[in-house]
Amino acid sequence: MSKSDIELEGETEVERRPSFDGVRWTSCSLEDFMDLYWDEIAPCLEAEGIDPTSEKPTHQWFRDHDARSFLAALRRHHGRSLGEFWKEDLELGDDDEGYMWATADEETIDALEQFLNRRRSRYSLATSSIDALRTRLNLYVRAYREANGTDDLLTPIQREREAPAYEAVDACYAAFDWLNEGAERAYSPQTLQRVRRVADSWYQHLVGRRIASMNPASGLYDEFKWEVEESPTPALSATHIRRLKQAAMTTREQLLVVALAGWGLRASEVAALHVSQFHRDVPENDIPFIAFENRKNGPGEVSLLFGLAVLDSRLDELADDETWAGYLFPSSQGETPHVTRDTIRNWFQDLASKADLPERIEGERPSPQLCRRFWYDTYTAVLEGVLEGVEEIAAEQGSSDPQVVMQNYLSDSRSRRVRREFMREQLDAAFGEKSTSS
Repeated sequence: MSKSDIELEGETEVERRPSFDGVRWTSCSLEDFMDLYWDEIAPCLEAEGIDPTSEKPTHQWFRDHDARSFLAALRRHHGRSLGEFWKEDLELGDDDEGYMWATADEETIDALEQFLNRRRSRYSLATSSIDALRTRLNLYVRAYREANGTDDLLTPIQREREAPAYEAVDACYAAFDWLNEGAERAYSPQTLQRVRRVADSWYQHLVGRRIASMNPASGLYDEFKWEVEESPTPALSATHIRRLKQAAMTTREQLLVVALAGWGLRASEVAALHVSQFHRDVPENDIPFIAFENRKNGPGEVSLLFGLAVLDSRLDELADDETWAGYLFPSSQGETPHVTRDTIRNWFQDLASKADLPERIEGERPSPQLCRRFWYDTYTAVLEGVLEGVEEIAAEQGSSDPQVVMQNYLSDSRSRRVRREFMREQLDAAFGEKSTSS
């Protein structure tokens, strides 16, 4: 979320507020509260010039932003005050000495920070996303220290090491054994998987930079099989998407469905879409994309695998208006140049009613969030399909983990092309038409 998300109505400043739509507080673990902080609260703080890693929001801030339910649920279900949550779970301090890593080894800290800096610059991640990665990575560092009695994570994996490789692997596994069984509180399977992913990525980064000669975490995917419960947030199905598409009679409605389900955008991102964000003039083997200067989480570009014909129809329709300012969903009220997130939500729910979607899907009313979740579930299935397709290559390379093949044996361009081909097929099935021709 950027400062441009703050709109003015007359002389009153209207701020974007954290969205907890669809959140079931009774099923939220402490790790879920941590994710909500980084995904919803931190971006709002940043938009107001508040550092979410060093400036703890006040209770008045939560009241002003209609976010008191977060604090109430945190205390009711986990007995945590805001201060305890800030210090013990987010592991954020009020001092001016920077982030407190669970290690005093300077070379280890330098390697950790370099990894995060690379993620920030190469993946265009928002500050809140980097902070979430840092928290999970620090949990691994702490577990490693507790399990092995040392906070030096580099020496066992350095290229000139004398100790056998299995000792480094044993130390890594011991850290996860501690998280799994020895920690003072139980971590959810979802958190353990996230820590596993970031630890694996960090070690792989060190190998790629020739700092380390091995990745001791590469076998964790087979060693630990944490069962993750299904997300409490439901998703629309491909059948629901087809109904929405069939019910969409206007180009506005058609583009609404494409932007949410075909591009995976948030309601606020859809509301503010501008023609200048669309990049169609790309190299022959590349894909048109939407660019975002500031995005709450994830990369700053979204590939346009679907919906170009609908986009063109909408642009042709808007171009007939001499007063058009370039927004794909211009505001009819005149107060702001484009509609708000709430307007997008209302339009979607009207369309869902016309499409005769169920009033409740796993207890939740159909919404843009559930539509966007379809895109994420589809992309997850795509990744699983890609990994299944490279399992044979992994076996030939002597690796039990197909993700290693994706990282080491497929070029970035080939990996992207494979994912896009799979994703196109899934979108074809959902929208009932060929995405390559759209």
